[in-house]
Amino acid sequence: MPALGKTALVAAVLLTAACAAPAPAPPVTAPPAGWSPAPVAPLPSQPPPSLVVDEPLPEQLAMGLVVLRYRAENLRIVPVYGPAALDVSPRIGHLHVTVDDAAWHWADGSGEPLIIQSLPAGPHKVWIGLADPTHKILDQKTVNFVVPAHAGHH
Repeated sequence: MPALGKTALVAAVLLTAACAAPAPAPPVTAPPAGWSPAPVAPLPSQPPPSLVVDEPLPEQLAMGLVVLRYRAENLRIVPVYGPAALDVSPRIGHLHVTVDDAAWHWADGSGEPLIIQSLPAGPHKVWIGLADPTHKILDQKTVNFVVPAHAGHH
């Protein structure tokens, strides 16, 4: 067999052996700190849900715009309601929002920041309740802020 033929044969045997060998298993590592389990499988137990709300930014308030970023921990915000949704795991829910102690509120299941505009100048407060699919409040936060007198309307 010519020298080139032997080299090709050896390369083919090595390539076949390399392809047939099982790939080593990736090392098992813990998820990075602060990461929760992926919301794709039921969880046997879940820590209580909580709500974190950022203060509105002064630059936006100066324009008469209130943008409240928030995040729910141990609960996914989705527009799903009713008693049957209580059995969904990982847990789901939505927000209830009240501005300046109004007698009414609105429900939000978007997961997007809350945007409120055209409030008059002066002090205001926004109450945000983290609710389960049956509207039971699980956690709540109140954000107080002042819209400046010279705020333009967005």
